[in-house]
Amino acid sequence: MKIEYICPLITVNDILKSKEFYMNILKQEVELDHGENIAFKSGLAIHDKNHFQKLTGKQIEGESRNNMELYFQSDDIDNLEEVLESFNVEFIHKIIEQPWGQRVMRFYDPDDYIIEIGEPIEVVIKRFAAQGLVTEEISEKSSMPVEYVKMVLNLE
Repeated sequence: MKIEYICPLITVNDILKSKEFYMNILKQEVELDHGENIAFKSGLAIHDKNHFQKLTGKQIEGESRNNMELYFQSDDIDNLEEVLESFNVEFIHKIIEQPWGQRVMRFYDPDDYIIEIGEPIEVVIKRFAAQGLVTEEISEKSSMPVEYVKMVLNLE
């Protein structure tokens, strides 16, 4: 028997509002739209909460806030922060640097799921190299193996 993982699916209060949020703000492309259930090409799916409750026969309890996050990456995180501000999203925090050097921001989607957007680790490695750090220093600071750092910097 083969079991294959397909995607995360989150329930949302307003499927149209959430669809617009993920399409227009987070630039996700719809792969399949079944009205109450929408799958994006990235692998994320959203499902109308009321419809989902009918399918499962179970009442969805509790709030989504702060119990999970959806993670995205962008190599233009500074510009994206400005775009998000123009949409008046509720930030948990604007861009901060994590201990391993990656710059990230977190905010809430329309159903209070945490969205994290971070820069790709390759961007971090190249930024550290531009700051004059050598391969071993980049490896230590970013927590990435030396071999990976060399590959990103085309040193092999």
